[in-house]
Amino acid sequence: MPTLDDILEIVGEFDRFQKQTFFVLCLLSAAFTPVYVGVVFFGFIPEHRCFSPGVAELSQRCGWTLEEQLNHTVPEWGHHGASFSSRCRRYEVDWNATGISCTNPLSSLVGNQSTVPLGSCQDGWVYDSPGTSLVTEFNLVCEDSWKLDIFQSSVNAGFFVGSVNIGYVADRFGRKFCLLSTILANFVCGILLVFVPTYLWIVILRFLQGLVGKGCWMAGYILVTEVVGPKYRRTVGILYQAAFSVGLLIFDAIAYAIPHWRWLQLTVTLPSCFFLLYYWCLPESPRWLISQGKNDKAMKIISDMAKKNRKKMPSHFEDIKFEEEDDGKQSPSIFDLVRTPQMRKNTLILMYNWFTSSVLYQGLIMHMGVAAGNMYLDFLYSALVEFPAAFIIIVTIDRVGRRYPWAAANLVAGAACLVTALIPEDIHWLKVIAACIGRMGITIAFEMVCFVNTELYPTYIRNLGVMVCSSLCDIGGVIVPFIVYRLTEVWPDLPLIVFTVIGLVAGGLVLLLPETKGRALPETVEDVENFHRQSAPNAKKIYLHVQTSEV
Repeated sequence: MPTLDDILEIVGEFDRFQKQTFFVLCLLSAAFTPVYVGVVFFGFIPEHRCFSPGVAELSQRCGWTLEEQLNHTVPEWGHHGASFSSRCRRYEVDWNATGISCTNPLSSLVGNQSTVPLGSCQDGWVYDSPGTSLVTEFNLVCEDSWKLDIFQSSVNAGFFVGSVNIGYVADRFGRKFCLLSTILANFVCGILLVFVPTYLWIVILRFLQGLVGKGCWMAGYILVTEVVGPKYRRTVGILYQAAFSVGLLIFDAIAYAIPHWRWLQLTVTLPSCFFLLYYWCLPESPRWLISQGKNDKAMKIISDMAKKNRKKMPSHFEDIKFEEEDDGKQSPSIFDLVRTPQMRKNTLILMYNWFTSSVLYQGLIMHMGVAAGNMYLDFLYSALVEFPAAFIIIVTIDRVGRRYPWAAANLVAGAACLVTALIPEDIHWLKVIAACIGRMGITIAFEMVCFVNTELYPTYIRNLGVMVCSSLCDIGGVIVPFIVYRLTEVWPDLPLIVFTVIGLVAGGLVLLLPETKGRALPETVEDVENFHRQSAPNAKKIYLHVQTSEV
């Protein structure tokens, strides 16, 4: 009996119908960018210093340049670059007093300049930025700088909670329903973010965006891979992720043109309302319909697919039904992931690599936002390297395999982070090149772990294994803002040293995994334990019952 994949070979594996579906879903993938890495522009941290009443008037009276004003009135300015004292402390003196000297104002106020008392920024801050961000609007600096960490951690916490729940919705109610409902929820949360007046509500809405945002992206990924034939499935999945990279370039251009975070949020959210038109232009997954026993609807979609692709539909199809052997059917248990030695090793290594990919990928993007240099150009360069990363994956996975390119990508990412940290700040262009190489390496590793994870687990526990392992990705996303923003206060490049260790360890651990190139997917735990002797098992298939009429 022919399988559904056999029928796709007849009606078109990647023809007009699938290309249209692929294109509209790639738009959705690109639109996910502001949710995932928006903190770079929404939470941009400009150079800042305490506002001191009377300083502007004194500077105007004395005819100081801006640099002279800062040297005279800001603690530790110009000694070792910007410091905690220069950003978060001010001289506790009355700058409105009479008789202040223009050549040495502190000495005329307190006598001994070394004993000038310092205080907190009670009257707010002055920001050297033409635009606005969450940081400038809510003063998320100095003692309140941790609140920016919470802003980004909240969306990753939403990813963590939502990945399980949204996955259930997609399996229970269908890919299309899940896609449309999460698009609507994400649009509403994005619009509300523009207008809410308090930091607390922004964090709550950011969490809700995470709750539905990743599930929306994943529903699109599942749908686009389920409507194409097996020969194109992996390539389409990689290109769907590459569409996210296109979104990075678009987001960077929009952020450059609109430097005010609320207007930027509104601009990147409004186009999402057009995704609701997917109700009319996207099909439901025929595989999901068959698995739910909705054979007539699945058959109609296959017929529409053949018509759109201008292919002849095989005649005399009477029924479609999902068949699988019931003998020895197993129920998935989380303990099966660690019960046997090889499964346990696979699970722990995959969990660590999901964690590593998230920490390094998000961490390098966030570190770019706090490093010296042109934020928009640096973001552009690092986004561009994701395209050769996708090309390298497509070229190597079926020629070289999975394990060695994956391990090399992690090792390159870790080594590049170390090199970036050791390059002096005055050679900024070289730091950017090294950071971009690291970004390309971790992009390859991130995309590798996505599909290798599915190849290392038996069928009955494959979805659970991917869900459990990938949850470490979201946990890494919760932690990484604290790694980046807290450690940069100790030493600007200290997060890169942490990334180096994490990346090099991940690369070494990948070498302990079995190679999956050319191997059939395992069906049982025993297949995994004896992977090197694995023969091709009978795969679960969707069969089409064909009844020909007697002439």
